[in-house]
Amino acid sequence: MDSRRQLGEFLATRRSQLRPQDVGLAGYGDRRRVPGLRREELAMLAGVSASYYARLEQGSSLNASPEVLDALARALRLDEAERRHLHVLAAGSRARPAPRRTAPERLTAELEQLVEAMGETPVVVLGRRSDVLAWNRTGHALFAGHLDPAGPRLPRHRPNMARLVFLDQHTRELYADWPAKARAVIGTLRLAAGQFPADAALSALVGELTVRSGEFAELWAAHRVKSGAGATYELRHPLVGAMTVTQQALRTEHGHTVVVATTEPGSPSRAAMALLAHSTAFPAAARHSPARAE
Repeated sequence: MDSRRQLGEFLATRRSQLRPQDVGLAGYGDRRRVPGLRREELAMLAGVSASYYARLEQGSSLNASPEVLDALARALRLDEAERRHLHVLAAGSRARPAPRRTAPERLTAELEQLVEAMGETPVVVLGRRSDVLAWNRTGHALFAGHLDPAGPRLPRHRPNMARLVFLDQHTRELYADWPAKARAVIGTLRLAAGQFPADAALSALVGELTVRSGEFAELWAAHRVKSGAGATYELRHPLVGAMTVTQQALRTEHGHTVVVATTEPGSPSRAAMALLAHSTAFPAAARHSPARAE
């Protein structure tokens, strides 16, 4: 993915999503021919010239200072995750690394041990492209019991959480508020695209989902990002019924995301999770990928 294009599209899209009255400009200018703020309006709010801001959107200015980027973030009403994303895109636009294929992601021995140690608490480990690198027995049963539990052991055929959310009917039906989960997946993929613009496999995944899912294409074009720290979802599990699950996401030093699913103690959801843990099983050898990081 072209970092300059990503930066320009992010700025233009987020500018179009701000109404003049949101920033105290309700009476500024005449009849509007563009959605959201004009370039000169955003430039004025950020304290930069309109021509300089236009060059940023067009990808022809590569030297935006951290101070200018922070001013733009404030003018665009970005949250902290979005502000960091803007800085990452700007840095990538200066470097412009060539697209390259990367080796399959691997787990460290310590992370394998962590997955095993979680016992009956559902855990799934995701790579930077949202590939499932590992899951324990209950993690598999909770999120993808209809899939082969040994899938994460096969790098070329690993389940991918983004594909599951947008293309898999079981996963769509699992989430009572599917749009919220879809937005969260898009948000984390957007962050990854900014951090790894030269990742050819990530670019291919985004292209595939854009073609195969109109919902993905629409959400992707909105340029919303999300840190993925955690969220609570209502699940409709085919085996144990409704439950409220909090998905806590922890980032490792190798860029993997450990997703741990928890329920409130003493709640019907905790009882449903316990029932799921005891009613499903598969061989321990299939619980997680044995491939390790060097």
